[in-house]
Amino acid sequence: MSAGHDHSHASFDRAFAVGIVLNTAFLGIEAYFGWKVNSLALLADAGHNLSDVAGLLLAWGGSLAGRLRPDARHTYGWKRASIVAAVVNALLLLIAMGSLAWEAVQRLSSPEPIAGLTIMLVAGVGIVVNTATAMMFMRGRKTDLNIRGAFLHMAGDALVSAGVVVAGGLALRFGWAWLDPVTSLAIAAAVVIGTWGLLRQSLHLIFDGVPDGVDLGAVQALLESLPGVSRVHDLHVWAMGTSEIAMTAHLVVPSGEADDAFLRDATRQLHDRFAIEHVTLQVMRVAFTRPCATFDRPSAEPGPLDPRALSGCVADHAHELRAHSA
Repeated sequence: MSAGHDHSHASFDRAFAVGIVLNTAFLGIEAYFGWKVNSLALLADAGHNLSDVAGLLLAWGGSLAGRLRPDARHTYGWKRASIVAAVVNALLLLIAMGSLAWEAVQRLSSPEPIAGLTIMLVAGVGIVVNTATAMMFMRGRKTDLNIRGAFLHMAGDALVSAGVVVAGGLALRFGWAWLDPVTSLAIAAAVVIGTWGLLRQSLHLIFDGVPDGVDLGAVQALLESLPGVSRVHDLHVWAMGTSEIAMTAHLVVPSGEADDAFLRDATRQLHDRFAIEHVTLQVMRVAFTRPCATFDRPSAEPGPLDPRALSGCVADHAHELRAHSA
């Protein structure tokens, strides 16, 4: 995840539109032939395509909402909508795969003959459609969690279609009716494994977790190394959306020499090293506020946070204030 701006989202509008149109058309074709030849694999793939269309709509909606301008009631705008879309996208895909697995287990007890050639032809079209759609999102999958969700949806569906082609070919060659539900189970497992990371990461971000790729200890060390800084507290780093990172911190500078050049240099270093785009630094000569229970980079060996250290913060600050006033 990096600190991209809204124009990175805008470049994917065409990809979302084309992907939705292609997958909606293919969904209808696949559902029809799956019903006609009674293929669970094709029907499962059609159901997965339905979740893909919904997932693309969610991701696109999240991307568009993230571009809404801030106002008096939403001072950050709606950037977090892209994170919500990524969470819902992952949950939708997991639910679809759970339904597929359940139906496949039911079908294993009474496998039915399948039309291998029809299945192969229809699923082959699916490979082309979904691979082409996934390629349109490949460029943004590493920098935007919402785009990554769309990419995983399309890549997962291409995998499902490939598995259906293999199952159809083997059923056509050997007459293995049981292969249809078994293939569906294997595909569901592969898609769930690929989606779990997306769900974990998006849930982490929605609860203001530090984005992947940002070392909080290194951020604090950088701030502590700035000229004149004696202490850093209330350091927070979180995701405003799926492609933008924000940070706030209190810097104690006893000399009080923290001018615009100091803040400009600090902001530039945070951007260049950690891709943090939105930086807010509060500079003070003494720590007059009580730090909240945040990350504290240990000076010695790392260990559990000592609650007594938190309760002692008020006394420490009172001592600093008395010393300063004296």
